[in-house]
Amino acid sequence: MKTLVLGLGNPILADDGVGIHIVRAAAARCSPTNGLTFAEASVGGLRLLDLLTGYDRVILVDAIQTRDGQPGNFYWLDPGDLGPSLHSGCTHDLSLPGALNLGRRLGMNLPGDRDLTLLAVEVEDVLTLGETCTPAVARAIPQAAEAMLAELAKSQ
Repeated sequence: MKTLVLGLGNPILADDGVGIHIVRAAAARCSPTNGLTFAEASVGGLRLLDLLTGYDRVILVDAIQTRDGQPGNFYWLDPGDLGPSLHSGCTHDLSLPGALNLGRRLGMNLPGDRDLTLLAVEVEDVLTLGETCTPAVARAIPQAAEAMLAELAKSQ
């Protein structure tokens, strides 16, 4: 099974880079295996489709901000758990479920919804320029990396 673990975010915007930090931490603790790829990207929407094409399973790791969330909490989500994007001003900013739906309708070889999960980390600050996360989010990085490695181990 070809599996992609993709850290998303902007690593120079404080907590927004948490997905990339988690994937780097997990990759450093994981021996390379056939079919497992760790990668990072600073894209979303339609631009994700090319990165996901050809994989049987994908774990996306990204920042999330919810109304009542506590920075550092993390959640396992499915694409169906996500609502519409608050920033969809054009087709380039299509939500993840919308992009997946469009890609599948176009015949792209994308993983099914049951084979695509999102490890979302509750963040505090995604606007400040800086390469480090806020303290609560930084403390969550090793635990989230461990949870992701445990999830990968269950499916191998």
